Amino acid sequence: MLASERGASANTIAAYGRDLSQAAEIVGNLRSVDARELGALPHAWRELAPSSVARKISALRQFYAFLQDEGYRGDDPSASLERPQMRRSLPKILSVAQVTRLLEQAEAEAESEQPAKVRQLALIELLYGSGLRASELVSLPVSAVPRDAPLLTVTGKGGQSRLVPVSNRAVKALSRWLAVREGTTRFLFPSRKSHLSRVRLFQLLKELAVRADLPPSKVSPHVLRHAFATHLLEGGADLRALQAMLGHADIATTQIYTHVDSARLVAIVNERHPLADRSLAQKDARP
Repeated sequence: MLASERGASANTIAAYGRDLSQAAEIVGNLRSVDARELGALPHAWRELAPSSVARKISALRQFYAFLQDEGYRGDDPSASLERPQMRRSLPKILSVAQVTRLLEQAEAEAESEQPAKVRQLALIELLYGSGLRASELVSLPVSAVPRDAPLLTVTGKGGQSRLVPVSNRAVKALSRWLAVREGTTRFLFPSRKSHLSRVRLFQLLKELAVRADLPPSKVSPHVLRHAFATHLLEGGADLRALQAMLGHADIATTQIYTHVDSARLVAIVNERHPLADRSLAQKDARP
């Protein structure tokens, strides 16, 4: 149902499957348990992050809604499970200087023209230059690479396709990669079995961060996606345009990137507020 009716991604379906299996290990057969028995779950999950608990409860609610719709149950025992209060954390990002250092390291290594190093450069340029998710990047088909228009066709969550701008730097990196890429598979970044895995992409970034003298704990595919979004907004990008590029269904998800540090916010008010100059003029005019 999640796949055919809601268009959920394979990763989402797998995560929900794990959540339901883990809940069943605690309370038994989920199809027959009652609300009292489900009440044991919050205590069992007390050590988990609120976001993890919220996802597990969401999986249970969707599961019991499905059972009701299909006539397997007449009640919903998960209704008594309260979602934990969550405070959405700000995304971790890298500064422009840190991203520049990472890119310069990748560029220097790609000068060897070794296929692995040229691939590494193309991966980094697309992560930061187009804000792709790790799963979107590693599964890109060769047919998604732009020919005339500088746009990449990306299939995101729920099988939704979108067009993402590709920077001139990324286009050049892709051209270099295609020139040394071996094999006839349909994937842009192939592996022996299918395509480069998300885990391997994660490892490659960590290893590159170490060589670029950056803390590996601060570098990941998603951190580069966050940096792409935040740096674009700081440069004056439109929020709606950014939403389309990132593939967010809800603008509220994109708005998390509008955070700025307090010092920069004060500077913007002092420099751009209509009354800023007037206030200074009045201060200068005082005896």
